[in-house]
Amino acid sequence: MNKDLIVVVLMGGWSAEREVSLMSGKGVVAALEERGWKNVTALDMDRDIAAKLAELRPDVVFNALHGTPGEDGSVQGLMDIMGIRYTHSGVTTSAVAIDKQLTKAVLEPHGIPMPPGKVVESASLFEGDPLPRPFVLKPVNEGSSVGIAIVTEDSNVGHPISAKAEGPWQKFDRLLAETFIEGRELTVSVLGEEAFCVTELKPKAGFYDYEAKYTDGKTDHICPAHIPDDVAEAMKAHAVEAHRILGCKGVSRSDFRWDDEKGMDGIFLLETNTQPGMTPLSLVPEQARAIGMSYGELVEKIIAEALSR
Repeated sequence: MNKDLIVVVLMGGWSAEREVSLMSGKGVVAALEERGWKNVTALDMDRDIAAKLAELRPDVVFNALHGTPGEDGSVQGLMDIMGIRYTHSGVTTSAVAIDKQLTKAVLEPHGIPMPPGKVVESASLFEGDPLPRPFVLKPVNEGSSVGIAIVTEDSNVGHPISAKAEGPWQKFDRLLAETFIEGRELTVSVLGEEAFCVTELKPKAGFYDYEAKYTDGKTDHICPAHIPDDVAEAMKAHAVEAHRILGCKGVSRSDFRWDDEKGMDGIFLLETNTQPGMTPLSLVPEQARAIGMSYGELVEKIIAEALSR
């Protein structure tokens, strides 16, 4: 690969996942420089992004943004208009995958199992529960477990949810309410048409929220997961199929819950992330290492895929 190419690593932005994006971007820049790339520029996303890209004239942009506008198709559309090649998924795929309601509508008809659920307005939660407890509330279009809450019989004692109750969900107008799946949290990364492996995530306290994801020592990662081979292969197949159906490019990561008491019938895909984290604690690099691929090799493979389009 030509390491004289001009590479811009786009990071930061103004979403709730800004800090994660900055960590991802800095990791990518360091990896490229360590591997001898000569023209790598870190670019913190702001409102002048078009002018800055026009000035830098990159051969390829490594999109290390998370959340709006770098994960929802907005930045992808801008780069398409400017004729700039970029990593990860395109406009339509990004717009669909960041919206959990649309993702369900696309994947479920293809037989991919997902938890029962529906979209609700957050204000309606003061009038009554949208589903039998326990259920999960999650913003329709945020990642990194931002704004997620699990509502159990012991939550917000009284029925319905008290108007005085505080929760991360209150910051968002539209929420996806889903049946809570008992069991284990697992995830699968896909690059191209290859699933890496299955990782089990075991938070040491609570559930796998933002803090558990990005604070060292808060969650145990078991990679590969200690699960039956048929369950692992089914999850990998579902992840590859979701990647294909959604039209993902480069790398994606699909998250699952598995009710181990129900065997194969207990597998549920929660979401497919088109801009998965690339921080030192992130799951995609970890799974790549598990199959013998270094962080730097992973970054270069993602860039090579973008340049091949």
